Amino acid sequence: MSDIAPVPPGRRYDLDWIRVGAFLLLIFYHVGMFYVPWDWHVKSGYELPWLEPVMQLTSPWRLTLLFLVSGCATRFLADSFAARGKGAGALAGSRLLRLLPALLFAMFVIVPPQSYYEVFEHLRGLGVAEPGSHPGLSDFWLRYATASGGWCGPDGCLITPTWNHLWFVAYLLVYSLLLALLLAVPGVQRTLQAGADRVFRGWGLFVWPLLWLFAIRLFLAPAFEITHALVDDWYNHALSFAAFLFGFLVARSEPARRAFMAARWPALVLALISWATWAGYAWSFRADDAVPPEALRLAMRLVYAADQWAFIVAILGFGARWLNRGGPVLRYLTIGVFPFYIVHQTVIVVVGHHLADLGLPLFAEATLLIAATFAGCFLAYELARRTGWLGLLLGVRPARRPPPAALVAASQEG
Repeated sequence: MSDIAPVPPGRRYDLDWIRVGAFLLLIFYHVGMFYVPWDWHVKSGYELPWLEPVMQLTSPWRLTLLFLVSGCATRFLADSFAARGKGAGALAGSRLLRLLPALLFAMFVIVPPQSYYEVFEHLRGLGVAEPGSHPGLSDFWLRYATASGGWCGPDGCLITPTWNHLWFVAYLLVYSLLLALLLAVPGVQRTLQAGADRVFRGWGLFVWPLLWLFAIRLFLAPAFEITHALVDDWYNHALSFAAFLFGFLVARSEPARRAFMAARWPALVLALISWATWAGYAWSFRADDAVPPEALRLAMRLVYAADQWAFIVAILGFGARWLNRGGPVLRYLTIGVFPFYIVHQTVIVVVGHHLADLGLPLFAEATLLIAATFAGCFLAYELARRTGWLGLLLGVRPARRPPPAALVAASQEG
């Protein structure tokens, strides 16, 4: 018999808050991408190298954490179907309905402006005076949708249609369907859960995932660069699918929740040390021609993995300890962060491109960009809430309407 006690039925508000926080962090991260020296779709006239260590505070773990809490959410969803006598097919159908329309709509409507302004700024960088009138941008959407743009440069070609930041949604959909296939096999969930109950208890909850991250960082990361292209992204799959499955298996474990709380302070200390070490290393070798010694490179792969897991453990531990209350704000944002995620990067790219042309002071430009991004996110969410089933195009299912009072009364009389 398993010694892992189930979490009592009810909402895990801590996981909801963490999911909301992780999505909101992405908004600020992508605003930061407008300013750091790293390549991105569009860039500000202000380049802020000092922002790089700040960005690296969340860069190693933010999406891994999102896959983990998505796995937790999938567990609660699967259990709700099981309680109604439904199986893996219902789970797969639910994930398809929620994720696939939003992904397709985003690829052909939300994402194309990102590609347009990326090409626009590339042409302007080549000295084209009026990029909007250039033949390379004529019939843009048709060329985008039919993969016939021919937008190539020294670093390669822009392949369209693309999902850009929506790669997370594509991967989450695939992982959910793979999980549904696993759950359809009799006894598989029980076997996986029993194994997880033995391994992920006490400090094993901290140590074993950390060793996994060490291993894939050492052996897979050098061979498989992260591409977000699904078919050749093996290091990313080993990282993200493992996090998703881990979340599914520990979501209902009360001892796991307590273990996260017990480890939160040591994990936070390790996380901050690892971040400072990794950020210092990245800063020291940030130049294109700077080549670190191989031994140092290997050591930093381990530091990076420690950074990933220590921050995640600390966040889950402090969340379990302090974020255990719901409320109207959480109810609103729990649904809202998905449309926020879908539209935020396009808003940043479009607004950022036009703000950069105005030559505003840095503080004014950044403030307007952040304000416009959140305004666009809230506007998209409010539209999705009010358009019934069309809201699925932004990841929002129509709210269930309570039955009319007359019907309730009649059913009670009957």
